[in-house]
This record gives sequence, C-alpha cells and structure tokens, in this order.
Amino acid sequence: MGEDSQINQRWILARTPPLGWPSDGDFELQQTDLPEPGPGQALTRTIYLSLDPYQWGRRRSGLEAVGDVCHGRTVSQVVASNDSEFAVGDFIFNTNGWQQYGLTGAGVDVFGYMFPRRLDPQLAPISTAIGILGMLGLTAYAGVYVQCQPQPGETVVISAASGGVGQAAGQIARIKGCRVVGVAGAKEKCDYVVDELGFDACVSRHSTTYADDLRAACPDGVDIYFENVGGMVYEGVLPLLNQGARITLCGMISQYGNTDGSDAGALWRKTGEPFFERNRVQVHGLHVRNFVDSHQAEFLSEMADWIRAGEVRYREDVWQGLESAPEAFSAMLSGGNFGKTLVRIGDDPTTDKVPDRARISADVLA
Repeated sequence: MGEDSQINQRWILARTPPLGWPSDGDFELQQTDLPEPGPGQALTRTIYLSLDPYQWGRRRSGLEAVGDVCHGRTVSQVVASNDSEFAVGDFIFNTNGWQQYGLTGAGVDVFGYMFPRRLDPQLAPISTAIGILGMLGLTAYAGVYVQCQPQPGETVVISAASGGVGQAAGQIARIKGCRVVGVAGAKEKCDYVVDELGFDACVSRHSTTYADDLRAACPDGVDIYFENVGGMVYEGVLPLLNQGARITLCGMISQYGNTDGSDAGALWRKTGEPFFERNRVQVHGLHVRNFVDSHQAEFLSEMADWIRAGEVRYREDVWQGLESAPEAFSAMLSGGNFGKTLVRIGDDPTTDKVPDRARISADVLA
C-alpha cells in the first residue's frame, strides 16, 4: 500500500467547538484499523487534504457530529478496489477527510455533489483537483462568470484576493476583460496578486486608510464585488457600488468566529440594504453545489485551456503531515495562509518534489 501500515490515523471532532475560533481540545488524533472496502467500494490512500472555511461552519453548527472524522475534500490513490469505476493505482478526487485512508464508492457520503472522479496527472498536478481544477475553481467561475456576467471594462473587486478562491476569481475577471482590484492582507500578498496574477491593483485591509485606498484604486466605482470576507472590507466597498452592480456572496470569513449569536448573513444584508436599494444592486448567494451538474464540465474544459495557454497562475500553501491539520486550519481561518491551503498527508508519486520543511508555498501552474 505504498506507506505500508495496517493503521489508519485520523482526526475526529472531539467536541462541538465552544469558542468562535478553533482551540485546543476541538480535535482528537486517533489510530484505528484500516477500513475494509465492501462491494462497490475502494480503499484509498490520502495524498492531499483541502482545508476550507466552510468546514468550520459545519463543526460549529453541529452538522458535523462529535466523533465524526473531520470532513474535507481530498486527492487520493486507490490501493484496493471492489469498485468497477476505479482500479488500483488510480488517482482520484474524493472526500476522505482528515485521515490517511478512507473508503470511496457504494454507500459513502458525497455530500450531495462531491462526486469522486479519476484524475490524469499528465493534464495538471493532481493537487489542483482540490484547487483551481476542482470545487474551488468552480466556485470562482460560478460566482464571477455565471452569476455576475462581467463585461469588458467593468471594475471587479475581489476580497481575500490571494486565497485560493480569490486568485481564481480575479484571474477569470481579468480574462473577461475587466479591471480587477484585490483586497488582501500583507504587502507580500498584495504584490503577488498584482505582479504574478495580473490584477490591476491590490489594497491592504490592514491599512489605516483602507477605505480611501480602495476608492483611489476604483476611480470609476465598483461593478462587481466577490465577497469572501465581510466586515470592514465589505463596508469599504459599499459606497463605491455603481448602478446595476452585482455581488456574489461566497463567504464572510471575518464573521465565522462570532459568538454573540447574531445572524452574520442577516447583518451583512442589513448593512448593505441602503446601498443595494439606491443602486439596484443584484446580490447572489453562492453555493457551488448548485453549479456542479450545469457547469462543472464546461468549467473544467475552459480552465484547462486557460492553464495550457499560460493565462492562469495558482499558488498553494502546503503543510506537511496529517498532524499539522489543526494548526493549518487555524492559520487559514485567521488569514495566515498564502494561497490555497492544503495538507500533504501521503507521498505523491506524480512528482519528485519532496519538501523537507513543515510548510511550503509554491506556484504550481504558470
């Protein structure tokens, strides 16, 4: 089985989180026997685990039960199979979660839309199946292109611009002929989205003059806003919205740690309502599950073309080892990541890059 062992290490949710952000005691590392694949199932070895903000919402809301293996999208390799769809050695996208081995196939929950699929390492690095060429990329595509229908010359603002979704959303808008302005944190991140990803400008949310900086970067106002953050980042965008502007509401990571019991979504809408009404702003809620059947094939084909043409770049923030998952998750939620946050759990035989550091950040596409 490559990493020969009959032991499966996994992180489970140890309690419904009592605090707004992850803390010691929320997760427990366990060792169990390897699961046995039943009829129509395959046993898969996890190579890469995706860490995403929505996972925290699942845990805080109780959707993920205490004792469950922590949910997460993964790239894995088949090590034993009773599933006619997958052969031993295949690389696949699946949902093993925070563990070294998991089952795929008959009776295994795909959460309604995370359908396993075979990957071709010759087309792109397999890690991109949980990034730019996966649900993350489809989220950006659905929000910017399908929902907001960008027109050449319009101004698009992307919050959390250096994150996985933000990188993709901004580059799609640029390809569609828009002026793209990012909002990020550290200067290094702002420089990256301008110099490497081709955004026209990027404003730091840490600046004491953030609202003025954003206004200066958007002299013609804002036509499309891709919302990943909420809070003061969002409040700086509202006065700049043009007539007929469109917003796609992907996430509000700044609000995921709230403990006052308030409805963050309701507050977000209440804050924006005067601007929405005055400027006839269209607000779209974004749930990627609604676009899998209708747009995933189209997206994968178009994004692959952009990658081959060198029009898209992509940065991953890769942590090493299953044991690092809770720390990596906390860092991602607090903005301590630079790019799409992944944990490399097992050997990746498709690449000879074997990092010897606990964490790496790298561009995987050029």
